[in-house]
Order: sequence, then C-alpha cells, then structure tokens
Amino acid sequence: MTSPFRYFKTSPEVIRSAVLMYVRYPLSLRSVEDLLFERGIDVTYETVRQWWNRFGLIFAVEIRRRRAASHRTYIQWRWHLDEVFVRINGETCFLWRAVDHEGEMLEVFVTKRRDRKAAKAFLKRAMKRYGRPRTIVTDRLRPYRAGMREIGNASRQDCGRWRNNRAENAHQPLRRREHAMIRFRRPATLQKFAAVHAAVHNHFNHDRYLTSRTIFKESRSAALAEWQQLAA
Repeated sequence: MTSPFRYFKTSPEVIRSAVLMYVRYPLSLRSVEDLLFERGIDVTYETVRQWWNRFGLIFAVEIRRRRAASHRTYIQWRWHLDEVFVRINGETCFLWRAVDHEGEMLEVFVTKRRDRKAAKAFLKRAMKRYGRPRTIVTDRLRPYRAGMREIGNASRQDCGRWRNNRAENAHQPLRRREHAMIRFRRPATLQKFAAVHAAVHNHFNHDRYLTSRTIFKESRSAALAEWQQLAA
C-alpha cells in the first residue's frame, strides 16, 4: 500500500498531531498553528487546513474499519436517532445522527429537509452499513414513522419521554466544535467534518465515569498508540 504521506515534507507524526488537535478539541485553525509553534513546528493555519482536508477522511475510514469487526456483535441491539438544526449561510439544514446503546456514533447525515424522504434515506444509509437493529428509539417526529413503514421496520420503533436522551446528548461535542469554527460554510463541509469527528470521538471516548483510573489510562494509551499508527 502506497503511503498517503509520500508527497509531504512534514513527518506523519506532526500531521497526525495537527489533525487530532483540530478535529478532537474545540480549536480553530489558528489555535492549532499556535500550539504547533510552541512545540517548534512552524506551519501556517492554511497548511493545517490542507492536512485536515487531505487526511481527515483517511483516518476516519481506517478507524471505522478497525472498530467494525469488534463492535458488530452488539451494534444490532438498540439505536437512538435524533436530528438537530444547523444554520449554514442563513439556510437551515438538518444533521441526523444514529447512536447505539453504548454511545457509539454510528452514522451522521446532512439534509436540507426534515421529511419522510430524508428520514428514509438516513435509515437506509445506516442499515446498509450496520444491518437492522432490534429496537430504534426516536422522538415523536412523524417522518421517522413514515420512513420505517416504507422500509418495513415500523414495529421496531420505540418512542417515549426521556428514552432518547443518549442521542440528544451526542450532539454536544459537535456543537462545541461548531462554535469554535464559527459555524459551517457548506452542507458538504458539515457532512465531511461530522463524519470524521464522529469517528475520532468514538476512538477516544472511553466512558471515564464508568471505569477506574487505571483502566482509563490503559485505554487512553492504547487509543493514542493506535492513532499514531494510522495510515502507516
């Protein structure tokens, strides 16, 4: 396999660190530039933008590929679906998100409408990658029911007060990133960044409040070591 870093003079370690800082933390491109300069690396924020555009999806695809085999057994249990408003150049778009029962972000999808057609496309997109779950928890938005009825999955829908808090809380990390980026400029940019952000968030999310300090440190070190080997 040909290395994707072959045309870049900067070392892969620096590129991975820059992409990680920009995607994982609520930092702007100029903030990443300043942090790299403190470490003796003199690059412009436009260089960081090029690294992110070039390698973000590459890293996200490899993370999903490595996690797919070990997570497919329990992803089938229960999904939580939710959607939020996103303003792009004064126009309202909708970001749909599917989260499993343990907080793993499965799929993100950007549409300009919140109707039956959009809900059906989102459901088909998620099920094509992960299969059909046993239960799908949603709010009482009518397009969910209409889309599932056409797919033949309406009997698996579960609606109830407070049952979908997991999906609603899953939007918070991306909302913080949106604020740092001063919103998005195009729906395609939102789709790309949301997909990469979801993969990186899954990779470094270890449920710290559920594990001891020792286990958390081991998991964090393993995740960081695996990140440093992406696209190697």
